Parts: sequence; C-alpha cells; structure tokens
Amino acid sequence: MSTHTATSKLISGATGDWEVVIGLEIHAQVTSRSKLFSGASTEFGGAPNSHVSLVDAAMPGMLPVINEECVKQAIRTGLGLKAKINHRSVFDRKNYFYPDLPQGYQISQYKNPIVGEGEVLVDLSPTEQICVGIERLHLEQDAGKSLHDLGANDSHVDLNRSGVALMEIVSKPDMRSAEEAKAYVTKLRTILRYIGSCDGNMEQGSLRADVNVSVRKPGAPLGTRCEIKNVNSIRFIGQAIDVEARRQIGVLEDGGTIDQETRLYDPNKSETRSMRSKEEAHDYRYFPDPDLLPLEFDQATVDALAKNLPELPDAKKARFIAQYGLSPYDASVLVADKETADRFEESVKFAGKTRDAKAVANLITGDVAAYANSCGLTIAQTHITPSQIAGIVDLVADNTISSKLAKDVLAYITTTEKNSDPAVIVTKYDLKQVTDTGAIEQAVDEIIAKNPDKVEQAKAKPTMLGWFVGQVMKATGGKANPQAVNEILKTKLGI
Repeated sequence: MSTHTATSKLISGATGDWEVVIGLEIHAQVTSRSKLFSGASTEFGGAPNSHVSLVDAAMPGMLPVINEECVKQAIRTGLGLKAKINHRSVFDRKNYFYPDLPQGYQISQYKNPIVGEGEVLVDLSPTEQICVGIERLHLEQDAGKSLHDLGANDSHVDLNRSGVALMEIVSKPDMRSAEEAKAYVTKLRTILRYIGSCDGNMEQGSLRADVNVSVRKPGAPLGTRCEIKNVNSIRFIGQAIDVEARRQIGVLEDGGTIDQETRLYDPNKSETRSMRSKEEAHDYRYFPDPDLLPLEFDQATVDALAKNLPELPDAKKARFIAQYGLSPYDASVLVADKETADRFEESVKFAGKTRDAKAVANLITGDVAAYANSCGLTIAQTHITPSQIAGIVDLVADNTISSKLAKDVLAYITTTEKNSDPAVIVTKYDLKQVTDTGAIEQAVDEIIAKNPDKVEQAKAKPTMLGWFVGQVMKATGGKANPQAVNEILKTKLGI
C-alpha cells in the first residue's frame, strides 16, 4: 500500500512544492420507497410537490415517525465501510431558515451518529492502493429544491425531495490529489450500489459531494480549508479540487492568507467563488429533537443484516483473482459494476460449461467495453448477452474463428445481428477461419514467388516474417489460421 510521500502528488508553485489535502462529505440518498420520517414517495421525477405529505410540508401538529428500512440501509452501509455501528444514536434539530426547508430546521444527527469510524480501500492503479478513513456516517433529511429559472421575477419551491433520507458519509482528510478523490468517490459509489443502499445516480442528485480542500508545504501542519458545496459529478469533483488548490497556492504565494469559507464551483468558468465566509457561517443551534426518541437496536439486528449482505467489491475482486486466475487489473475492471461482474460469471459458466475465464475477461473488458463506451452505457446495459459472449469465446477456443474474426462476429452482433447466435453469424457470413493447410500453402507459395527480394531479406532478418503473415492474411480475407500461417512460412523460408 502506498504512503502519501509520493512527489508525483505534489503541485509545483513559484516558491516550491505544495501538498493538497482533501476530505469529502458525501450525501447519498437512501434507497427506500418512502421518506425518512413520512410515508410520502421518494420516486424521482414526479410533478412538483406531488410527493409531499403533511409531515414534509411541516403542517402544525405533525410528528415524524422513523422509517425502519432507512435505518437498516445505514447499518448495511456502515458494515460495507468496515465501520463501527453505534447501537444508540440521537436525532438532532439543525436550525436554519431557507425557503425549501418548511420546518425551519433539518432533522440530522450531530454528536451521536448511527455509524462511527471505518475505511475504504481504493485502487489507484494495478500497483497503488490507498486507504481512506471514514470519520462517520449519519442519517438526515434532505431539503426541497428552490427553482429560480421558471420566471423572471419569482422563485418556486418543489418539496418532493424534502424529507427524503440521506446518509452523510464523512471521510478523513486522507486524499492528496484530485485523482485520489475521484477514485475514492467511484469506489464508494460502487460499494453503495452493491449493497443497494443508494443508486449513486449523480445526474439525478442522489449522490452529491461537499469537497474540503487545503494546501500546505510538505510536512507542514494542515492549512486552512475551504469547503466547495454540492459538486454533482466525479469529473467536476476532480476539476474543483485542482482549481481550488491552485487558487489557494496563488493566494499564499502572494503573501495572503486563506479564509475558511464555503465556496461554489463553476464548471463553465473553471473557477470557485465565495458563497459565505466563516464569520457569517450559520450557528445551527443543534439540540436533540424532542419528537424523536434516541435510536436504539441490538447486536442481533446488526448480525442479521450482516448475514444478508451481498459479496462486496473487495471480496469479489479477491475471489475473481483466486478462482479464475485473473490479473488484479482485470478483476478491478469487472467488479467496478456489479451487473458487469455478474455478466462475466454467467458467461464463464454459461450452459453448464466452464470456459477460459481470461478469454472471457479479455473480450468483456476489451471489445465489449469499447462498444459500451461508444454508446455511453455500462457493459451490463448493452444488449450483448452472456450466451453471445460465451459463444464467441467457444468459437475461438475450438479454432472455428480467429481472434480477429471474433471482432467481426461482435461487429455483426452490435449492428445488424443483435439477437443472433455467434455460430449462426459465422455460417451466414462465411467467417470460418481456414485451417486447411493445403489452401494456406498455396497462398504462401504465391506470395513467396512474387517477392524474391523480400524472401532474401527475411532470411537475413527473421522479423520480416510479420510482413509475409500480413500478406497471407490479406490474400485469404483474414480467414487463415494465424498459427498455421506462421508455421508454414517458417518452413518455406527456412527461418
């Protein structure tokens, strides 16, 4: 595991190198049918104010009632983060006034959160891994949404999101570059999706980040941090960190000081700008919510939830390496998305036959992944089935097609033959590779006869063999068995 002394992570300034220190507060919307303290729907995309109960609208006399499923989701997530689960936690009122907060306070957890310290292992490359500490995870209500672009002279409030359960997952300041922060959010989102406690859809606002950034000279005490609020994509998180670190270094190198403040990132202008300073920061006047008893559960509840957790990404990666002989890199790529990992295993074992897992992994992480990327989809979202992946691998394994012809088969599956069996495609388009040595010998003899000068060069320089292989493949429409071509050429040329 790497330490954080790597000079490659430092940012060079006019007065020498600087180190950026990053901590993240992730707000993850809990996957549940109803809100944290009411029975209103949490479904995304309803008409404005159509998913609002009397509790969400803060009507007089309405009392919150805790949603047990949201509590279970928080515990599951804590277990996935290898964190301490607190059997007793307290809900507090965080008091502030804003149009999209009907109660005038947010029910949150302050001093006594449901989940304590944990950790997330993050792969930065096949050889570098960091451990990011988790400070805490607490449950809280989301606020509504203010809309300022529906009219020139007025603002509107949509309370559909008001009262939806959030998990705020607070990291320790353990990240030292934008790349580390992006990799951490990616891994955390993967863990949440595996557990099923948050869908991680940042474009719908169900995963958002507050990014804390400070800079210091290597080895110096921590600098003053600024918080960048509500960053809603992994790419923007990386950009915001780089822009803010550069801004702070510029201020310090000009002899200024960093004010602790809340800032916003503007991706269009590639800048952060001040939102409010520490001096104006809210005093939230937290106090325990008098309408809610402390939240208490026993170890048996935790054990029952732990028992039913799915296999998580780190465990699945270790199993793929041990069971299938995959490289750490291939295993990481496959387990980054649960459905992709499932599709890999289904393909390896399709129809009760066990295939070469490395060949399946190469096909999925290579050509299938390239196709998925070109469509803006995950591998599992494409129409390519485990049956088709297994079929292509089987045809290559029994020498019916070469790896080059396998690309042609996949090209048909991604265009005109979306639901076809690979074997049917091979027959229909005559893609079967030529293994008849007589036909290959004939093509070799013709090319040798036409190129006596190249024959002499090849005898002196055996690397010229590749040119001959290319010519034979071209003459046979790419269908000759490459291994047979190589062997026949070596014999004929005396190499």
